[in-house]
Amino acid sequence: MAANTPVAGGVKPLGGPSEEPKKLSGMALYSRFAFAGAVCCSVTHGGFTPVDVVKTRIQLDPKTYNRGMIGGFRQVVQNEGAGALLTGFGPTAAGYFLQGAFKFGGYEFFKQQCINQLGIETASNNRTAVYLASSAAAEFFADIALCPLEATRIRLVSQPTFASGLISGFGKIAKNEGVGAFYSGFGPILFKQVPYTMAKFVVYEKVAEAVWGNLVNKDTASDGMKTTVNLGSGLIAGFAAAIVSQPADTMLSKINKTQGLPGEGTVSRLVKIGKELGLRGSYTGIGARLFMVGGLTAGQFAIYGDIKR
Repeated sequence: MAANTPVAGGVKPLGGPSEEPKKLSGMALYSRFAFAGAVCCSVTHGGFTPVDVVKTRIQLDPKTYNRGMIGGFRQVVQNEGAGALLTGFGPTAAGYFLQGAFKFGGYEFFKQQCINQLGIETASNNRTAVYLASSAAAEFFADIALCPLEATRIRLVSQPTFASGLISGFGKIAKNEGVGAFYSGFGPILFKQVPYTMAKFVVYEKVAEAVWGNLVNKDTASDGMKTTVNLGSGLIAGFAAAIVSQPADTMLSKINKTQGLPGEGTVSRLVKIGKELGLRGSYTGIGARLFMVGGLTAGQFAIYGDIKR
């Protein structure tokens, strides 16, 4: 199989999945990547809000929500009405629009920086390391943008009477707890999102490489086939990413559920939560999250690939 060749705006496997606009470069090119990432993340995460609501309820109150994902849907609807399934939609769509722009745009940007520093041949020969480093760097900056809105979303989902929506919830946290409260979950969100994103991009790239290199000729593939390959590669990548990041996702839900005790730091709260959960408890809600993240990631790469084309 031919080696991967890094190109401007990304490390492009020969016959592989990355296909960028040929006439764009510089800021215009990365703006397109960022816009594609913003749209794909906002649309998919917003669309999966009901699944996320159920998943979060299972994580935060497993004794009550103990009937699995389908049973959890029924419990939420029975207890609070169908509208409760859209709790947190505002901060989810807004937060992941920002996060998607930084994540996908940053991933392509940092790949190019690796190529510039290492040279084409070295970057090509070490493309897995390039994928890992680029995705980790991009996710760090993406999480700075996401964290306040994710904290608001979790508070709205875990405490349905806390506020009526994004603006009121965001304002209430800022007024009552200070700006620092938005970043109380920054440690766990990094612990969750950085490995998640690294697994997501590396597995996607590797699966797509294998498909294009062994099963499908990219040069003759239709746009529909390219989208199908992106969907399938993204689904597998999503499963891997969900398993890797599940413990941190559970801890993030727990730490954002309520305000910490006076004088209690984030690290001490995380240690306490970790001890309470244990390994088994940290994987509470994994079924719902596999379904959610698999679908999210498949949709993201399909939309991202189509917009980039």
